[in-house]
Amino acid sequence: MGKRTQVAKYVAVDLLGSATAWTLFYLFRKAYLEPIKYGYEVPLSLDQNYFKGLVLIPLFWFGLYTLIGGYRDIYRRHRTKELGQTLLISLIGVTVIFFALLLDDEVASYRYYYRSFVALFGLHFGITFLLRFWLTSATVRKVHDRIIGFNTVLVGGNERAVSIHQEIEGMTRSPGNRFVGFVNVNGGDQLLVEHGLPRLGKWSELPEIITRHQVEEAIVAVESSEHDHISRIMNELEGTGVRIKIIPDMYDILAGSVKMSSIFGAPLIEVNPEIMPAWQFSLKRIIDIAVSILALMLLSPLMLVIALLVKVSSPGPVFFRQERVGKNGKPFQIVKFRSMYTDAEKNGPLLSSSTDPRITPIGRWLRRTRMDELPQFWNVLKGDMSLVGPRPERRHFIAEIMKLAPHYRHLHKVRPGITSWGQVKFGYAENVDQMVRRLKYDILYIENMSLAVDLKILAYTVLIILKGDGK
Repeated sequence: MGKRTQVAKYVAVDLLGSATAWTLFYLFRKAYLEPIKYGYEVPLSLDQNYFKGLVLIPLFWFGLYTLIGGYRDIYRRHRTKELGQTLLISLIGVTVIFFALLLDDEVASYRYYYRSFVALFGLHFGITFLLRFWLTSATVRKVHDRIIGFNTVLVGGNERAVSIHQEIEGMTRSPGNRFVGFVNVNGGDQLLVEHGLPRLGKWSELPEIITRHQVEEAIVAVESSEHDHISRIMNELEGTGVRIKIIPDMYDILAGSVKMSSIFGAPLIEVNPEIMPAWQFSLKRIIDIAVSILALMLLSPLMLVIALLVKVSSPGPVFFRQERVGKNGKPFQIVKFRSMYTDAEKNGPLLSSSTDPRITPIGRWLRRTRMDELPQFWNVLKGDMSLVGPRPERRHFIAEIMKLAPHYRHLHKVRPGITSWGQVKFGYAENVDQMVRRLKYDILYIENMSLAVDLKILAYTVLIILKGDGK
């Protein structure tokens, strides 16, 4: 059973539960609340308001669950978390529906409002939680019985790695880990090979191994004598999208951003993957989509004028497309207005400078005002980029940066952006050293990432555009 099928099951029970709750609430109003309100019996008829709600209300709940992360980590859900999350989402959703649909009802007493709110909340939470509890219980049983799980790689080939492997594999109730193999750190891999776990390669090959074997979790098990490798291993794992867990006595190596977790008796420390709460990430994506659509519509006359200026200013295409590296190291084609003469890189990748002769006259103005970035709203709409995030780079320059700053891979945790804190504070980099210096601003952004910070960066970007201070 694939994850998409499992997500579809959760979506189905949410739609069914919300539709059932809405139907029962509507009948409750007709049978109990409205007779109190009007002083006489009201026919139990289902009018057009009911049928409109039967379509719109479930869609609203689906959107809310998506926004708050109700369909994430589908194999790692547990019943306690389900209770808390369903309670929170029900409270938020019922409050929105109450103010949007019920507050304008003419009532003789405010008790009508209280009863309506309590009835809708009780029905929705009760029905939805029962359905989700049933589905989550079935999923948990399948995880425990090793019917479903997630591919896991063990980093380390020593006695500590053997111990954690045996402990997890020997559990009656599986935590869901399916070991696809191990990655050796410092030689001595015979122990795990003898236990039937294949050697997948070296720790420096982790990104390729994770992609090849569709790994979702990495358990780092190194001896005290191997601790000098930990930062380099973490750099290799950064930006791959996998969950990272380590042996508890490594806690003092990592500064912050970790939390204790226990996998049914196998205590591990999980390196916290949450940069922002799930609801903020979802809202950030919704804002990206809405602003991109609006920008492409409103700025289309300006973009048409720029396209004509680019076309008549020098021979060549209007748009410039180039492969860049995005979230989790995935490549995508970035789109910009062409600001250089054609064949500007016929001798290989080169960074530009403020006096670069390869830049066209119109291109110089486009770069100064950041207008060359406008077509990237299409990249944002597609999901390759975000409005705010570290600027994407080419593989060639990433390799050069990594030689000086291995922690660059940290930037691949998030979608790259049209604008960034590094772009605002530093501007365009003219060489690799400047790219490394700009990196600290992007790291600072990721460590303090929030919608409020995004808004601040967007405001600074608008000021740069209005002043023509882009560089």
